[in-house]
Amino acid sequence: MGMLPRILVITVMATAAQAQIHVPSLPLPGLPLQNLPGNLDQAGSESVDHLSGLRQLKIQQLIRANRRTLDTDPAGEPIVRSEILALSPTDDALARAELRGFVVDRQQTISSASLLLTVLKAPPKLSTKKALSELRDADPQGLYDYNHIFTGGGAVPAAPSPTEPASQSAPSAPPAETLRPHIRVGLLDTGIDATHPVFHDSVVSTWGCGDKKIPSAHGTAVASILVAHARAELYAADVYCGAPTGGAVDAIVAALGWMVQEQVTVINVSLVGPKNILLERIVTALIARGHVIVAAVGNDGPSAPPLYPAAYADVVGVTAVDARRRVLLEAERGPQVMFAALGADFKAADIDHGYAAVRGTSFAAPTVAALLAAPLSTPDRDAARAAIEALAKQAVNPDRHGRDLTYGFGLVGAEK
Repeated sequence: MGMLPRILVITVMATAAQAQIHVPSLPLPGLPLQNLPGNLDQAGSESVDHLSGLRQLKIQQLIRANRRTLDTDPAGEPIVRSEILALSPTDDALARAELRGFVVDRQQTISSASLLLTVLKAPPKLSTKKALSELRDADPQGLYDYNHIFTGGGAVPAAPSPTEPASQSAPSAPPAETLRPHIRVGLLDTGIDATHPVFHDSVVSTWGCGDKKIPSAHGTAVASILVAHARAELYAADVYCGAPTGGAVDAIVAALGWMVQEQVTVINVSLVGPKNILLERIVTALIARGHVIVAAVGNDGPSAPPLYPAAYADVVGVTAVDARRRVLLEAERGPQVMFAALGADFKAADIDHGYAAVRGTSFAAPTVAALLAAPLSTPDRDAARAAIEALAKQAVNPDRHGRDLTYGFGLVGAEK
């Protein structure tokens, strides 16, 4: 694809040495483009309030269509029915759980970080909420939580746009001969259409869904932005696979384990969801080992509660601006915002080899992740911190000097 004249690029790395940065990571679910006000600058409070309800509406529709497999936690967030997660449980804790009728269903391991995620199936007729309560009461020192489901954080039209010249879309991927194989960037999202022309000169490794390829508009768009800016190998993990329980924490952890095994330093997560204790511990452990997690802050609106993983400590939270460098009305605000990048007014790759308009923080995060990947060849905590600090010095805040709750340190990659 050709270079967009006004495209912005963002890069992020780890926290600065003198001040610890806490940023939320996962973005909100997709917002239908047609439901957003035409003039966002003039949108009133009703439009802003409407944004915060879109994700919950999407969750309610998902639950109604899959009542046998999905449930909600006390806050109304989607979870996998009858499943409880345990982080590195002791043998005694598992034995007590089994005596109560729980069954070890599956496990995910990140051996290099000594992390073991165990999925426990609750006994029949025991509600998911009661199952979590029983396990926590039986093992107060253990770590247990729901198997929460995370959703995408941006909007892509339902139908692919007709294929059009690359010059009208995002920047083209770097030629294969310019790739530096030791630079790797990860994508944790829906499946991608790896046959799209935009990936022709890219090195792409995929994970998830067994032998099936289940391309999706969201993952394909985010991936195309990554390869447009990163001279790196792309490691794309599909944590959805077209299943109702897609985007669950255990799938996310398994994908992270694959990326750790492959020595992927920078990982883009354009997904959002509620705070999950186990996912937080795992993300924290990876960051401590020198990995960089870049996440969209979400599209629930400026006054909405923070979304995760973007809001976890030391995750690089990314907000989105339009071509005029105005923050998107639907973008979340808060201390989790570390950088801003272009997230609207351009087209990205779509399934069926087309290109489609995109909008949301999901499509700003990959620009930052790509910029971060360039100087980081292997996981290294000090190098990651230095990279984030260097990017912060390059950032330009459209409103004022210094960091704020809207743009974070400011826009990066505007020269691109």
